[in-house]
Formats: sequence, C-alpha cells, structure tokens
Amino acid sequence: MSFKRTPNHQKYVNKKRIIQCIQECSSISRAEIAVKLQLSKPTVSLVVDELIQEKWVFEKGIGESSSQGGRRPIQLFFNERAAYIIGTDIGGTKVKIVLCDLSGNILADTSFSTNIYLQSGLLKQMAIETDRLLAKNQIAKDRILGMGVGIPGITQTASGLVIEAPSLGWIQYPFIAEAKRYFDFPIFVDNDVNAAALGEQWLGNAQNKRNVLFIAVGTGIGSGIILNNQLYRGASSAAGEMGYMVTNKEDMKREFKPIFHRYGYLESVAGGKSIGAHFTRAVLKDPHHSFFERAQSSELSGEDAFLFAKKGDSTAIAVINDAIEHLAYGIVNAACLLNPEVIILGGGVLNSSEYILPRIREIVDRYLPSLVEMKTSQLGENAGVLGAVSLFLREHDSILNFHNEGDY
Repeated sequence: MSFKRTPNHQKYVNKKRIIQCIQECSSISRAEIAVKLQLSKPTVSLVVDELIQEKWVFEKGIGESSSQGGRRPIQLFFNERAAYIIGTDIGGTKVKIVLCDLSGNILADTSFSTNIYLQSGLLKQMAIETDRLLAKNQIAKDRILGMGVGIPGITQTASGLVIEAPSLGWIQYPFIAEAKRYFDFPIFVDNDVNAAALGEQWLGNAQNKRNVLFIAVGTGIGSGIILNNQLYRGASSAAGEMGYMVTNKEDMKREFKPIFHRYGYLESVAGGKSIGAHFTRAVLKDPHHSFFERAQSSELSGEDAFLFAKKGDSTAIAVINDAIEHLAYGIVNAACLLNPEVIILGGGVLNSSEYILPRIREIVDRYLPSLVEMKTSQLGENAGVLGAVSLFLREHDSILNFHNEGDY
C-alpha cells in the first residue's frame, strides 16, 4: 500500500498550513509565508488567492516604500469574521452560551438556569437562546460553522453520547442525536473540564504548551489532560477523573462515604461542598464561634470558610489547610505520572487562589521530582465556553482544523 500524498491532498495540507500561518502572524506577506513554511512563491500565491476568494483572508495596502526604496509587499490578514462559532458550557447550575468569531473573541453571550429547563427540554431552550443571540446580533444562521459543547460528565466525543453526567441526571444520553432535532449545523461535545483545558491552551495560560494539566476545583474535582498536543481522553473517555484519587488510606479503611452519591474521595475532602460541610461540623463544636447559630440552622459554604480563614479564624484555617493538603497530594500524584509543562487551576474554589496557591506550591515543590509551572486559569469563568469553541475547531474537519494533521 502506498502512503504517498496525492497532489490534491498536499494542496489541502498547504492550504491549512498557510491559513494557520496567516492566523498566527497577521499581518504577513506572501514572500514571508514562503520563507517561513519553506514553500515556493507560486504555491503560496495560488493558495493565498484561493483563500482571499473564499473570504478566509483579506489583503491591505499597496505597501509603503522600504528603506531600500522598493515598495513594501501587500500584507495579508486572517478574516476572523469569515464565520462564527457557538460555544456552550452546560453546568449543574446554569447553561452559558457565547457567540464567537474565529479568533475566540466573544461577541455576545447569554445564560439560563439549568434546573428550570432540565425536565422540559434543555436542548430546546439552547436552540431558542441561540436563535435569539443570532437575531440580536444580526448574524445569519449560514454564517455559523457549528457549536462546541462542554458537559459535566463522562462524554464520548466520537459518538456524542453522554455516558454519565450526575448533576444533570443523564445516563447513556444520546446528546448529539437529540441535538440534531434542534440544530442544523455540526456539533461536537466533550467533558467540560477537557473543554476548559483546550480553552486555556488556545487562549489562556497554557498557550504554546504541548503538555498541560488543567484542574477544576468546584463542588467536584476534575482535570483535563493534554499530552503531546493531543487531548487525552482514556480508554472509556474517563481520563482525568482526579476527584476519585485517594489521598488518605486510613479514611478508606473506615468505610469512607462520599459527599454526594458516586462522588470520589478527593472531591469529598477537598471540593467546595466538602469544605463547607467540614467547616460546619467544626463550628458546631465551638458554641463561642460567631457562626455557631447559623451552623445550627443551615450548612455553611466553602466561601464562608475562606472568608473566615482570611480574617484569621483558626477553625476555618484548620479546615482549609486540611483540604489544601489533600488537593496538593492529588496534584503531586497526577504531575508525577504526567510530567506536564504547566498545571492550571480553575473552578469556583479558586476565587480564593491567592490564599490557596502559595500553600499548594509549597507542598508540590517539596514532593515533586521535577519543578512544574503552576498558574490559575486566565480565562476564568469563560474557560468552559471558549474551550467548547476550541473543541469545535479541533474536531470539525475544516480548513481551520490543523491540530489533527500532526505537526507540520
């Protein structure tokens, strides 16, 4: 069997390389592209003319005189408004939808409560909100390339099947098949933390990094893993479920009970919900604590614990330090195995990152065999939606998709 590339295939590969080059280096001339990509000038000119005709690229200026007296070459720019992408992040509390251009600029966004529409039809409401977003921004449906969706659960990207999403009550839910009833453009779906990892690599604190560990610490704890520039999903799309790590064997011997049904050990001792629960129990042992009465009537939150810790409350500090230790040991275990270039921390608990990060770093640096860069998410609460857009660009077979072609 011959694996030789046909001329047509080679032209398509060149086209992808050239559009990627223009996208990353706007503005750039045809001659500069030829040098950069080691392609002939006629090849570059032919492809660029096609890209201009298809409106992916536009040119500006006749060029000013250079210092040698000749005219500066015409500069090429990527047309980030050639098409648009919808990014959707389905969370346990709310669904967020954004309208993005091809460079990841959010042009408009909307959101709605997950619980209100979970029974009556989440996808139907997503379609209504998307139509509203397009109409409001005067963008025709045929300008939409497609949609990427992040879901809080184990999700098979290839089949579009949600194996299990506990916070949505979905088990073996055929998401893509259902979505086709409401949307007539391509849709790709993945776990929300995987999507966030892609978002950080595309536009956030993991840019130009090929090996990334993104950890989301919210009610639960999950991670997205990028190895050698590819998202690592695992044998059954369940890679990165860091919340199931065990960081204290003694607890397991005592018939450990997770904080929520089917939650793992680490998220039951270091997630936001567990911090609140442990803080409540600790406050109830101290009748003189200023939150004692409130703790008697309702459970305190993780935010309450952080608020008091920052004020120097010893009960809160002890609870949070314990959670941070567990989280740090989990990070050490994951980093030893994966050896990432950068670890990005995101999720709700990291609103208190200035308190958490130095303590985690201290433990990680002490026990990890090689040092690793550690940062908080640059995209913050947009990591999920922008990651969903990035997911679409990676998975959808179009001229803009270059990640799956290998490294040129």
